[in-house]
Amino acid sequence: MQINELYQTIILDHSKRPRNFGELPAPAVKGEGYNPSCGDEIVVFVSESPTGTIEQIKFTGQACAICMASTSLMTTQVKGKSVGEALGLKRTFIDFLTQEAEPATGLGNLQAFGGVKKFPQRLKCATLGWHALEGALKNRAR
Repeated sequence: MQINELYQTIILDHSKRPRNFGELPAPAVKGEGYNPSCGDEIVVFVSESPTGTIEQIKFTGQACAICMASTSLMTTQVKGKSVGEALGLKRTFIDFLTQEAEPATGLGNLQAFGGVKKFPQRLKCATLGWHALEGALKNRAR
């Protein structure tokens, strides 16, 4: 199996069977993302542990395969990380998609979205869940 086929398999798997799909009850915070050009909608729910890490994360929404898969993978990557680490990973992921640099370390299966570089119109699809995560983290009690 070639690397591109592996990446396609990862994206298809996460889009058809998204991980951490559902809502979290209050006191979880939520952030919302909406792409008016295609109608994708994502809501990300986050609860923080007493030590300041992302203890639970879930999401709901109606979106394209790239958006669903990216958000699903995001939830698996940021769970257990500090808020700062999660926001740092968001920046690293967006830089990976928008710059001609080598893949940054720490992205893991998120590198599957490298093909988005060839289709700039799909950038919003791959990053919508990440922007919703950032919104949720900004909505948390300080």
